[in-house]
Amino acid sequence: MEVYHPQIEACAEAGPPLLASADSSFDALRQWIDLFVDFLATKHGLADALQSDGDRFATLRAYLVDRLEPVSAQLLDSAVEAGDIRPGIQPYELMRGVGNLCIGRDDDPRYDPRRLIDLLLQGLRQPGQA
Repeated sequence: MEVYHPQIEACAEAGPPLLASADSSFDALRQWIDLFVDFLATKHGLADALQSDGDRFATLRAYLVDRLEPVSAQLLDSAVEAGDIRPGIQPYELMRGVGNLCIGRDDDPRYDPRRLIDLLLQGLRQPGQA
């Protein structure tokens, strides 16, 4: 837990500055998701462990969700209000989907979760948005 705590906090604290500095709410969301992927992908096996049902990572998973879900919600709400993405996307579902796409990266060097995450994010866009 001590190893991951600073990175979870950095990811949690990154949301508001990204909203303030990004060109759009969607760009802020994309940049934040990129930080989240960096965290999951650089910690080999972390995405797999967080998705497991084992008690060993339950505390870490709960802490991560408690800290990052509100930030994800803030970024999603801002993007919806700006008309960048469609409404109804749940923060936990987005985080879980991104985490699921990061699974398996260590097993297959040809697998690039970022390409699939980009497709996922494009699927959130309002029709007619680029």
